[in-house]
Amino acid sequence: MGRPKIPRIICGQPADSCFKPNGIPMTQLEQVSLNPDEFEALRLVDLQGMQQQQAAVEMQVSRQTLANLVKSGRKKMVDCLANGKALMTHRG
Repeated sequence: MGRPKIPRIICGQPADSCFKPNGIPMTQLEQVSLNPDEFEALRLVDLQGMQQQQAAVEMQVSRQTLANLVKSGRKKMVDCLANGKALMTHRG
């Protein structure tokens, strides 16, 4: 049994719930889910330009947890861009 997940502070929301390649029906696309905490980590670090330590404080997680969220979020985004998959986002 794993450790209970510590609540994370999530302030940003994605503009839309899905980003997909043009001209391909959703039924033909593989979907990748971007979690709210991954979105928030990417928003703080990549969009707002925060240092990871500062973003970790903002989200109330360790710097290592923040780094893991950024890494997994970036991997999912690049997978979608490189392989033509739909990126699904969920509001926190």
